[in-house]
Amino acid sequence: MRASPPLSKVGWRPRDWALTALAFVVVCAVGLTAGRGLAAFGGDVLNLRLGGDAQATRVVIDLDGAVEGSVVDGGRDGRVVLSLRGARARRALEGEGRGLVRRWRVASEAGGSRVELSLVGGARIERRFLLPPGDGVAHHRYVIDLAADGRPARPPVAEPAAPARREKPLIVIDAGHGGRDSGALGTSHRESELALAAALELKAELERTGRYRVMLTRDRDVYVPLQRRVEIARRSGADLFISLHLDSSADAATRGASVYTLSEQGAGRAVREFTGRDDWTRELDLPGRDPGVDRILLDITQRSTQNQSARFARGLLGEIEGAGHPMLRRSHRDAGLAVLLAPDVPAVLLEMGFITNPDDARALDSQSGRRRLMRAVVRGIDAFFLDPGPIRYAANPEGAGRP
Repeated sequence: MRASPPLSKVGWRPRDWALTALAFVVVCAVGLTAGRGLAAFGGDVLNLRLGGDAQATRVVIDLDGAVEGSVVDGGRDGRVVLSLRGARARRALEGEGRGLVRRWRVASEAGGSRVELSLVGGARIERRFLLPPGDGVAHHRYVIDLAADGRPARPPVAEPAAPARREKPLIVIDAGHGGRDSGALGTSHRESELALAAALELKAELERTGRYRVMLTRDRDVYVPLQRRVEIARRSGADLFISLHLDSSADAATRGASVYTLSEQGAGRAVREFTGRDDWTRELDLPGRDPGVDRILLDITQRSTQNQSARFARGLLGEIEGAGHPMLRRSHRDAGLAVLLAPDVPAVLLEMGFITNPDDARALDSQSGRRRLMRAVVRGIDAFFLDPGPIRYAANPEGAGRP
């Protein structure tokens, strides 16, 4: 159940997304009907992202068209090599790795691109799949899941280390409802208890990586007001806020996860509520000399936060879907939910499934089911912080155009 009555990418209106989707459909249709001599796939390599750890690492290749992949080397001699037919690398891409990948490189080859992954230790390709555009993601994603196979690691090659972050990112996990507010009710479960169990599982999985600091808005069955949950995240300087819930429906057959980010109407409400405080400029470290300038800086901060929340939501949905978890047909949604109103903390509300659906409730009531889902959430968090984009902007209007 959602925390209060009901994102699009910052700078884009829903109409813009609709036009983009329509243009994509038209381009695909032209490609399919232009002649039998043309391939039904192809596009540019946009980016390569990694997430995970030394036991399981996910490689995501962002593409602006469909591709056909084949394995050239599946892990022998400390490397994985794939050929992506129809994917053009207009320039060589390379970078530092993560988890099982030491370094990676994407370069052009005849008919497509070649992806080379230098491994830290022994690994195998567990699975590969192509995700089409959908649920707010406008491009294709070729996903490669690597799993450690127990072979000893090869001696490391001396390479320049990536710059270390000054402090580990702080993740605030909000278990929905609690205490006198039980949330939605299933046949034999309360939303508040399943949300808390999932929050504790996610905390354990995040701390196991050693990459994050973690805080809970509640760690037992107590009631925490919605505004207090937001303030916990803001006052602690959270880098990401995740609220965990379960949905409900009169139709017991309805099931699947979805993610909410802040709507445009909700963003307006957040700004109005925030500027109604006496000390709002000090809370955001704004100059406080010119109300007009301060309001512009607040709008910039809010827009940046919405942008980053949407970016996280897209990656999170991809990871959950890739893990085989049931999804709602329209799984990326927006609303003016109270827990999403912080103007300076990227935030999402994850509906993990439907408590009124026996299969969803059973999965979230089992530790194995919760762990599988929460590990997908961790991979989504890894991918979010792997992106070089900043966590937030405060009084920095020059950064407003950054993604």
